[in-house]
Amino acid sequence: MIEKMSDFFTVRVNGYDSHMLNEVAGCKEGYQKMADLLPGTVVNLLDLGCGTGLELDEIFKIHPAMQVTGIDLTAAMLDVLKQKHPGKDMTLIQANYFDYDFGTGKFDAVLSFQTMHHFPHAKKIELYSRIYSALKPGGKYIECDYMVIEQKEEDFYFNENERIRNEQNIPAGEFYHYDTPCTIDNQLKMLRMAEFEKVEMVWRMENTTIVVAEKGGK
Repeated sequence: MIEKMSDFFTVRVNGYDSHMLNEVAGCKEGYQKMADLLPGTVVNLLDLGCGTGLELDEIFKIHPAMQVTGIDLTAAMLDVLKQKHPGKDMTLIQANYFDYDFGTGKFDAVLSFQTMHHFPHAKKIELYSRIYSALKPGGKYIECDYMVIEQKEEDFYFNENERIRNEQNIPAGEFYHYDTPCTIDNQLKMLRMAEFEKVEMVWRMENTTIVVAEKGGK
């Protein structure tokens, strides 16, 4: 049985940080690498699927005055983030980031960490296009996620997800937790389809992979 996305993370909130830091290969290092990749010129940051803010824990060490807008589906995780960083300039929003209006030309950088590997290509391309619009000229989108190498791996997970959803009679469009990692090649392709001018993979440990997409102009 697979669970609704918000329910899945609500019941696991107490052990989430320990799990991600100690049991998911590459994540501990990925949080640090993501912080290092953020340009020093970034003032306004949008964090999609911010959860308990493990990436922000590292980012605030380097950029303590950064203004952060964080969006997450799970209230319990946002509560943990608020408790961790009570004095920081954070606007935290409980919402589905596929539906939330990010605005236009508002952010110097947008990031996501281990949240995009639950969604089909079409939804991701649509979201990436909105991220592109939300960035200022010259802005960057940094994604750290579970990615695979072979197309057959991606196909297996997407087919299994469809099979399970059919068995459980889950309506299309409802968010349930099941990992559907894409290949690195497909990830880069989707970002290019969203009009990002420069797209590259910059770091990988096990299946934890970071890609950076840049919006042109200054």
